[in-house]
Amino acid sequence: MVGVSLSDCGRVDEATPYALHAQAARRALADSGLGREVVDGFASAGLGTLAPVEVAEYLGLRPTWVDSTSVGGSTWEVMAAHAADAIAAGHANAVLLVYGSTARADIKAGRRTGNLSFGARGPLQFEVPYGHTLIAKYAMAARRHMIEYGTTIEQLASVAVQARANATLNPEAMFREPITIDDVLSGPMIADPFTKLHCCLRSDGGAAVLLAAEEYVRDCRTPPIWILGTGEHVSHTTMSEWQDFTVSPAAESGRLAFDRAGVRPDEIDFAEIYDAFTYMTLVTLEDLGFCEKGEGGAFVEKGRLLVGGDLPVNTDGGGLSAQHPGMRGLFLLVEAVRQLRGEAAARQVRRRDGELPQLAVASGTGGWFCSSGTVVLGRE
Repeated sequence: MVGVSLSDCGRVDEATPYALHAQAARRALADSGLGREVVDGFASAGLGTLAPVEVAEYLGLRPTWVDSTSVGGSTWEVMAAHAADAIAAGHANAVLLVYGSTARADIKAGRRTGNLSFGARGPLQFEVPYGHTLIAKYAMAARRHMIEYGTTIEQLASVAVQARANATLNPEAMFREPITIDDVLSGPMIADPFTKLHCCLRSDGGAAVLLAAEEYVRDCRTPPIWILGTGEHVSHTTMSEWQDFTVSPAAESGRLAFDRAGVRPDEIDFAEIYDAFTYMTLVTLEDLGFCEKGEGGAFVEKGRLLVGGDLPVNTDGGGLSAQHPGMRGLFLLVEAVRQLRGEAAARQVRRRDGELPQLAVASGTGGWFCSSGTVVLGRE
């Protein structure tokens, strides 16, 4: 990974999704120091009738390798894996991953409404008529974990509190005012047991990541961040096919990524985890192997997830506080690269010896724990 960037994020009322794609892409190329002429691979999802063809045309690119894999929030970790494989096989020299969305501005302007589900066709037709909304599915899974393992609502709330504490250090975060566990618990109920602050915000924004073959590294502006191992896994669409509500597909994608990278979870310096809801962070930490199954509640207590904690998680504030314009997986990769480069300013993670972090993991989740993509990244 040789170039990363965000577009303008948060409240962006005057831009189109295409413009946010372009802004993020230009900034990522500038970050890398490479010219657009090297880009022969392109990956995009979520915009246009013929994604990524329409977005590539808007950006003035004519790629010879494309990927439009769309598996929700984990799309970008899966695409990064595909791009790395393509570059290693010699099928592409430089692949640009890009995303942009005006999810917040569209609702504010009345161009769309808040979606309760992904649709009512196919297998979903058997759930939607009964009010089985997207958030309700996450809430049911969280409640199952609470019943099965004694996880408390206060422990889940602490995830939101620590995400907000990290966001206070990030000038690009949408919400930076500190919150308490009482603030989380006293908020309006959205889907039991989730109150408002258990749920991600809705923002506008875009992100881009440029991956390039090793031969281009010497021409880049900054040292590269290496993809050491990846994994992907899909589990279910309908809740009746989900074998265990307390296990996410990250259990498999994480195992594959760590095995292929040749590292252990206890060697990881920080983690960027998809957090549309507080329970996602907790259960993904378990499934990636940072604690045993059922111990996630105790693990997230006592400030472990803070920038200065034992395992900093979502160092930019995550989807709970920084930004969440839809499929947020690409933002995880941008933050991971910035941290490994030592470019995170006040929120910079450091090892116990004061040195910059060496290893990171980014794990995206799609749907309602339907898919997972995990990427292990390193400085060397």
